[in-house]
Amino acid sequence: MKIHNLSEKPSILNTFISELRDISIQKDRMRFRRNIERIGEIICYELSKSLHYKPHSIKSPLGSQTSELPQDDIVLCSILRAGIPLHNGLLNYFDKADNAFISAYRKHDTSGFNSFKIEVEYLACPNLEGKTLILADPMLATGQSIVSTLKALQSFGTPKKIHLVSIIGAKPGIEYVSEYVSTDVILWIGTIDKELNSQSYIVPGLGDAGDLAYGQKLQQ
Repeated sequence: MKIHNLSEKPSILNTFISELRDISIQKDRMRFRRNIERIGEIICYELSKSLHYKPHSIKSPLGSQTSELPQDDIVLCSILRAGIPLHNGLLNYFDKADNAFISAYRKHDTSGFNSFKIEVEYLACPNLEGKTLILADPMLATGQSIVSTLKALQSFGTPKKIHLVSIIGAKPGIEYVSEYVSTDVILWIGTIDKELNSQSYIVPGLGDAGDLAYGQKLQQ
């Protein structure tokens, strides 16, 4: 797996990630969601440089101009529910893309909070055969959600190219995903933290992105 860690070169992206982490700013849910969306737009711009382009002649009221325009047939797939604002950010730029949504969440068992499996209950997806799949998950913690989602998508066809998009990832989770996916899969990520805590949350991370964006949920 190829990794593009956008934090390796300072940019305005650092501002938005810092605000996502800041416990005083996190109280503003609208700002939290908007920052995720803006990060999605920034990553989308960087990702777009890797796509395939073809010259097109464009007519204006005063003449014509040849421009290189993207040719990839894109499908955006997001993991609910924290993935919604990130999905919106990507969709703001890839507005002609088809869309897929999947509910992949941690289902805890009775042996403890850290004992869980990833449960997939809902999936809506177009045909992926020969498409460019962009799979978005804001927090790449253990990596199990991304792997479970890729497995669930297999029945919809084989994509020509797979891009993974995350805001914050943990090294153990990235290593786990890297062992599963092929070497030509590309991960676009805002920044990488070193570790997971005993509950498999990213440290320092930012907490539960879904709860911060949409409110706390009852554990079942």
